[in-house]
Amino acid sequence: MSTNHLMRISLDKLVFFGYHGLYAEEKKLGNTYIVDITIDFIPKQSVINHLDQTIDYVQVYALVKKWMEIPTPLLETLVGNMAEDILSEQPLAEKVMVKITKGHLPISQFEGTASVSIEKSRG
Repeated sequence: MSTNHLMRISLDKLVFFGYHGLYAEEKKLGNTYIVDITIDFIPKQSVINHLDQTIDYVQVYALVKKWMEIPTPLLETLVGNMAEDILSEQPLAEKVMVKITKGHLPISQFEGTASVSIEKSRG
């Protein structure tokens, strides 16, 4: 029996070091990236007692780690690939939000961070 209650699983502030970017400096020196993942789903049971009744965040983390290890010129590509894979590999997932924040930008006198995010729904 469906609960019709939205449940949300989040993986917050996952830290990775990678070589993503368009510029030679980024590809050579690398950078620190922070990844945030939010997955919405509607449980089929009112009480969840087994892993197959929810989102397996260990599998989600492994998927994110895999993508963060592949040097990619654009963060837009990474967030899109991650969101697609999460929806594909987690059949209960209805909506996924992926955000990647780049720790340091190769811009003179720039202070702060930059991030790219995507929100995708099933269907």
